This record gives sequence, structure tokens and C-alpha cells, in this order.
Amino acid sequence: MGTGGRSRDRRALRDLGEFGLIERIARAAQRIPSGRGVVLGIGDDAALLRPGAGEDVVVSADTYVEDVHFRWRSESPRGIGRRILVANLSDLAAMGARPLAFTLALAAPPGLPVRRVDGVLAGLLREADAHRCPLVGGNVTRARETHLAITVIGAVRRGRALTRRGARAGDRLFVTGTLGGAALERVRAERAGGRVRRVATPRLRAGRALGRIPQVSACIDISDGLEADLQRLLGERCHVALDPRCLPRPPGFARRCAELGVDPEALLRRGGEDYELLFTLRPDGPEVRNED
Repeated sequence: MGTGGRSRDRRALRDLGEFGLIERIARAAQRIPSGRGVVLGIGDDAALLRPGAGEDVVVSADTYVEDVHFRWRSESPRGIGRRILVANLSDLAAMGARPLAFTLALAAPPGLPVRRVDGVLAGLLREADAHRCPLVGGNVTRARETHLAITVIGAVRRGRALTRRGARAGDRLFVTGTLGGAALERVRAERAGGRVRRVATPRLRAGRALGRIPQVSACIDISDGLEADLQRLLGERCHVALDPRCLPRPPGFARRCAELGVDPEALLRRGGEDYELLFTLRPDGPEVRNED
């Protein structure tokens, strides 16, 4: 299928047909080990998953639409696939869950080049393999533009899922990693007429570690930008004044912002798709160090 590199297939989806496309996806997906929790994957009417004893199931879904959430001209198909699965895995991370599996529903024009589907699938499966989250099913159909609908399924220790609902006055506020890097990369690609190269890392390990700390009171992943997601996390219960000097940023961030003529504070506050975890910690909780 060529999902390990650039596909040279010059056909369009109409040349494969629905069942040919399904078979192509299934063959690629079967190269990824099923992993713990998958009893039955692709090939039946539905997948069969089995979380561990004493675990709750965690489910999240998103739909990505061509020219709304991604653009073929500014991202490689492989990069699109990677970014889409990372975004969904980040939802599991924010709940403190481990991945079990994911499904893909693809709607696309009959004239879409097969190589683009191969590239997206290669990106999806790269992240799936890296984070032990196999593709176990889905659907294909035709549409006027490409839609990619992803559902991720995870598992978390019963009663220990992280949520957005527990923050209260006096809690400390933390974020994993750095902010603004993804937004800066998008600006660079737009200004240079190139492609987005940076793909975030879902903080799955950090999420599971936070889930083991009883004093972690609330958690959310930063997908829409720090200010927007902080408001979702705190709601009307709490208010906080952000000190820009305390916001973590990538090395050389100020210099690169200056070179591109963009406001670094705006990217730190409102740049999205960093997929870091924003969480609150009770005053009696442990000290936190960022080791990533």
C-alpha cells in the first residue's frame, strides 16, 4: 500500500470502489499490533473491546472537514493524519486514560487521489503505533469534500478519571510543556507558503500520572488556546489573572515571533493545538516539575 512512505499510486478513489478502499485500509491497519484490550478488530460488523478489571471506558469523537479543519495545500496528508489522531488522543490524556483503539469514518469525493488517502492513513497509523491505539473499524462513503471522523476509545481506573469540574478558589494552576509553538508554526507556513511541519505530542503519560494524584482537581487539554480552555476549565467558579512572564514557551520563541512580526503574548494566550494539559492542584498537593 505504500503507507510507510510517499504513495506512487495515481488512481482516484473511484478506481478502487468502496470495497477496494475498505480492503486497502484494513490491510494497512492490520500491520499495527492490536494490543491489550482489543478482542476483535476490523473484519466484522463491529469491534469488540475489553477494558481491564476495575476500569471505566472513555470515548471521544471529532470530525475534521476539508478547508475547515485542514487544507491539502498547507499540510502533507501524512501530517494531517498524525495531527488528527493526536488531537483525539489528547482528549484521552485529559481524562487520565490509556488508549484502547480508534475508528475512522471517511467521506470523500470519488476523484480524491488514492495517494492522499494513503498519506492520511500512514499518519494516523504512525501515531496509532506510537501510542498503542490500533484502528479497529469505521466506514467509508462519498461526499463533496473530505470528512474524517475519528472516535477514540480508552480506559481509566474506575473512579479516577480526570474531569473539568473540580477547580475551586485557592487551587494552583499548571500546564505541561510549552505554549504557542503550534500557532507559530502555522504562521510560519502561511507566510512562507509552505507546509505545517510540527505535530504535537499527546500527553498520555502525563495524564495517567496526574490521574494518580488525588489532589488534582480538574484537567483539560489545550486545543483552542490557553485563554479559551482556561475559561472552560474554571467556568464561573474561579477567575485568574495570567502573568505572561509565567507562561512556558519554546526555546527561541520571542526571536522567531519577532522575525515573523507576530505578537508572542497573543500566540501564548490564544494559539491553539498545543495539546498540552492544563490542570489545577489543591494547595496541599505535591510539588510539580515539568520534565518534558
